[in-house]
Amino acid sequence: MALGIVTACAPKPPSLPAGASTSFPDFQSAYSVATAACGRVSTITLTANLSGRAGSTKLRGRVDAGFASPARARLEGIAPFGRPVFILVADGDRGTLVLPRDDRVLKDAPPQQIVEALAGVPLDAASLRTIVAGCGFPGAAPSGDRARRFANGWVSAPAGDGTVYLHPAAGGWSIVAASRGSLTVLYADESGGRPATVRLRAEDQGRVTADLTLRLSDVDVNTTLNPRTFDIGPDLPARPVPLTLEELRRAGPLGAAR
Repeated sequence: MALGIVTACAPKPPSLPAGASTSFPDFQSAYSVATAACGRVSTITLTANLSGRAGSTKLRGRVDAGFASPARARLEGIAPFGRPVFILVADGDRGTLVLPRDDRVLKDAPPQQIVEALAGVPLDAASLRTIVAGCGFPGAAPSGDRARRFANGWVSAPAGDGTVYLHPAAGGWSIVAASRGSLTVLYADESGGRPATVRLRAEDQGRVTADLTLRLSDVDVNTTLNPRTFDIGPDLPARPVPLTLEELRRAGPLGAAR
């Protein structure tokens, strides 16, 4: 709905390592090196060129985004011309979505549910910030005493209901993938210690429901953001037409109606 329908599809994702492995007692040290830069990201702004699919809908679009810890976000779906396709501002567990071209407004809904309705991946502001920073998912620290090393050089360790994967990089280690529940993120094209390509996949009972690739550019880290960045007030239409989360779901890429 918000990002457009195209005919291009995402390339086949790399496979996570499996099979024979050995213990890796140095995981905590490697993990500290891998998260040294991304773990210090408190604010980040960027442009994400998105492609892929959610459900049976193929998506492509550009999103300008800004994030601030612990859980604030602003996402704008940029059209080739004219007003943005959507504006989403989130703070904690409350998000407001504006569709400027239709004067529709969805107020005070859980941000992860809005993002899932728009793009098929249930992610809140805190998760989006850590993902684009290159640190995988926020939450439980990895269990280094259960870390394993695979034949391809990757190492992994369980973290809550997911797994963190590292691989050797120039001068140390980098996070190359992470999973949490039904979601997986994979990183590629590292530049300046940060990934330039982020792959997001969502599954439901073994079936892929969303597969998105974000190509990041114009990344700016730990700059002071104007507090009005996260103020949706100036973007509200003069005569807003209420939008419900269920309406957004039905109209979005995972909905039955488009």
